[in-house]
Amino acid sequence: MELCYQLPVLPLDRPVPKHVLSRRGAISFSSSSSLFGAPDPRQLSQRRGAISYDSSDQTALYIRMLGACVIFKQLFSRDVRVRSQVGFEPERRGSHPYLGIDFRTLHSRAESAGSIPVRRIQRLFSFQRHLLSSRLLRGPPHLNPLHILDEDYCGQAKCMLEKVGSWNFNIFLFDRLTNGNSLVYLTFNLLNQYGLIELFQLDMVKVRRFLVLVQEDYHNQNPYHNAVHAADVTQAMHCYLREPKLAQSLTSCDILLGLLAAATHDLDHPGVNQPFLIKTNHYLAALYQNTSVLENHHWRSAVGLLRETEVFSHLPTEDSLSIERQLGSLILATDISRQNEYLSRFRTHLDEDDLCLGNASHRHFILQMALKCADICNPCRPWELSKQWSEKVTEEFFHQGDIEKKHKLEVSPLCDSEANTIASVQIGFMTYVVEPLFAEWARFSDTRLSQTMLGHLGLNKASWSAMEPEASGSSEEGESEPAQVTEEPSSRALSQGSQKS
Repeated sequence: MELCYQLPVLPLDRPVPKHVLSRRGAISFSSSSSLFGAPDPRQLSQRRGAISYDSSDQTALYIRMLGACVIFKQLFSRDVRVRSQVGFEPERRGSHPYLGIDFRTLHSRAESAGSIPVRRIQRLFSFQRHLLSSRLLRGPPHLNPLHILDEDYCGQAKCMLEKVGSWNFNIFLFDRLTNGNSLVYLTFNLLNQYGLIELFQLDMVKVRRFLVLVQEDYHNQNPYHNAVHAADVTQAMHCYLREPKLAQSLTSCDILLGLLAAATHDLDHPGVNQPFLIKTNHYLAALYQNTSVLENHHWRSAVGLLRETEVFSHLPTEDSLSIERQLGSLILATDISRQNEYLSRFRTHLDEDDLCLGNASHRHFILQMALKCADICNPCRPWELSKQWSEKVTEEFFHQGDIEKKHKLEVSPLCDSEANTIASVQIGFMTYVVEPLFAEWARFSDTRLSQTMLGHLGLNKASWSAMEPEASGSSEEGESEPAQVTEEPSSRALSQGSQKS
């Protein structure tokens, strides 16, 4: 059994609050037997350990050991739960007869024997996580006597949320300030900022629980397809929703669907691409008949969590089913193997100038294109952010290639670390996937943001070209020959859906 929780810890240099020393209930232990029973409260400070609770705050459990005080606060029933590893294991294992690959540990690194796992240390010392979840989402409690936690991170996270609409938003910093909860806090903040919680009469506890489960179901061991990527896409989607054409035309339901689709578009991503699932005979490939395998799984997983948490249980059945269908349509649009299909349709609409955002189907199509742009917008970010994303997605590709080599499978395009470099992968991706899409988006929404994205894209491509010997060497002679070299893996990746970033 695996106990899933995180204990907030009071630093040793902080004094224990007086009210902690006068708890009504306690289970204690010490080196002196005289301290057992009902000791004088003044002697409690001599205890080596105690587990106690306060009758005025029955949601908190206080643990005191060797001068340290641990406060564990159960916010919601799902925050602390016991899961059976056996019960979850079959869902994320490949069904290839010769491959017993557990996707949960595909990208995890081996830990030295006898050492304390890093994850356990992070759980032990992340005392801010549970406090932030209550203060950021529900506001600071009135007359809270526990002045024991550092407010710096909480304040910095709030300051960043005030600028969540900036294209330079640093999601990596925000994730650190929220102790790995960027997806929960950012998405909840946006839902509240747009007034969607009040408008749709959503239960805040159910919404919070849904977002927590969504974040949990992203595989944080994946270098790229993890909860931070989902938070980054959600923030980008917010930027697009604020564009004048969309802001003036989209309904509240459109905005709700756009944010939910962005937050769940890669839910439970195994860290490998569709060709890998197909050639290993994974059950997901058979279930979805080798068609948009990952996207169908992301959609169905999101619907499962929506129903489990009953976020829309108060709505008429027809309305909730409509939301689920439209959510699926948005997520399925992120299938990179259908890039040309959506791009051609988008270009045709722009050429004929027949897009009418008063039409529900046209608004939904624009939402699909916005989500596609948000999903692959990393090359359009400032270099210091774009470079990190490029390294992470290439690391994930190369790791898959190493797995394929190990099991003597055909190495997927762009996944061979010996035949590709980060620069070559990114140059090809920018040239044949990103540039055409964002050029058309700029035609649709010719704003400062669109020009900023194209500007960053050009600068980032030039930076990668400077790192690629062939690209830099051919700049004086012409670009025709290296373009052919780069085009082959990029086009193959596009057709097979291997470059999903």
